[in-house]
Amino acid sequence: MHSSFDPRLLADFARYYGFHYGVCDPAALVKDLVIEMERGLRGDPSTLPMLPSYLYPVSSVPPGKAVIALDAGGTNLRAALVRFDEKGKAIAEHTQKTHMPGTKGQLTAQQFFDEIAAVTAPLLQENPNVEGIGFCFSYPMEMTKDADGILLGFSKEVDAPEVIGKAIGAGLREALARKGVKAPERIVLLNDTVATLLSGLAEIPADGGQRKGPDIYGVEGGPVIGFILGTGMNVAYPEIRIPKIGFEAHKSPQIVVCETGSFHPRYLGRLDEEFDATLKNPGKYTFEKTMAGAYLGPLTLYMLKKAVQDGVLVFRKSGALLAMQNLQTKDLNAFMHNPLAGEGVIGSLFDKDERDALATLVFLTSIITERAALFAAAAVAAAVEKTGAGYDPFVPVRVAVEGTTYMIYKGMRPALESYLHTILSAKAPRSVIVSPVEQASLFGAAVAALSK
Repeated sequence: MHSSFDPRLLADFARYYGFHYGVCDPAALVKDLVIEMERGLRGDPSTLPMLPSYLYPVSSVPPGKAVIALDAGGTNLRAALVRFDEKGKAIAEHTQKTHMPGTKGQLTAQQFFDEIAAVTAPLLQENPNVEGIGFCFSYPMEMTKDADGILLGFSKEVDAPEVIGKAIGAGLREALARKGVKAPERIVLLNDTVATLLSGLAEIPADGGQRKGPDIYGVEGGPVIGFILGTGMNVAYPEIRIPKIGFEAHKSPQIVVCETGSFHPRYLGRLDEEFDATLKNPGKYTFEKTMAGAYLGPLTLYMLKKAVQDGVLVFRKSGALLAMQNLQTKDLNAFMHNPLAGEGVIGSLFDKDERDALATLVFLTSIITERAALFAAAAVAAAVEKTGAGYDPFVPVRVAVEGTTYMIYKGMRPALESYLHTILSAKAPRSVIVSPVEQASLFGAAVAALSK
């Protein structure tokens, strides 16, 4: 049994099954995305719902302000007093972390909101003059014009069914009143993608950090885009026209959440469709399934199994690979960072004399990563195109990024940023700053409390 490493054969295999990044026309993909974005903004049938946030980002964060920031998602609830220093940079103080209400047993709606109020009230009592409360609530919500959010549903970890259908901000305000604590006038709800965008306002310098001295020309900062590439993926950006809600304001854009993961690209192959049919939600979030951490491992495993079945990937323990029920993205990533170690669920399958087979597997996995990076770059590029900004060299578009797939998945970040530069600079130089943001949910919630 022998497998020779043949890059051209492997590239042809990937093209045959439609998952090679070379079959994609990046410019056409971006154009397709922009068209779907326009349809969603008009309320026409579209794979992109383009959800209004009813939040209007400040052009810069005013120094000296203080707010309460809340972050609810997954298993934890965090609360902090966030101050903005003289440069508008966010500083978290008195941070508290507790379990997410409803993760330790079923709660009524009143109990749910009372637990949130329990961590919020002490901060308000010690700081009664805060500007407002920003609340990053990472569960499906329908946003309202007063920046509240109607809960549409919880993930299975949270057991508080009475909360579904209720306004989260109003529920918190009532719970604070039960404790005898007056809530500030503004309680602003937002999701994690919007929070990432707003965090970029506070964390990424308006000039991209290029200038050493003060700005003597009065140049204001450019737009910020929020991009998440972690377990899932999404994009949010500032939009001046949303016809479906009658919104148009050229000088005061509103943040729109694209729900980009639900886009259906034309550049999907047969194996993508077969893999999608094996999942619990076939036909949904097809773009997300090509790049997000929840899917990269399982998708790669599916395609590697096809390579074994077609005789492209041959090694002694190939039966063990075919028998694998799942491959977590974190395990695949660990292998790709050190494939010659012979460790882990993948590395341990290859004997020392099977270097060519190991190279074949790494090569095919890298093709899948490259395509994921190209698709992700196109999603960001479409949002940049919608802003129309970045041509002024002094006013870069700032892309605030959050997510472990972007940060640590082998090969993702450099490939994504390279594709983004190539796409956006194809016709003219474009000034774009891509920067990870720390504590995006907490700091973004803080900025939201100061938004219009």
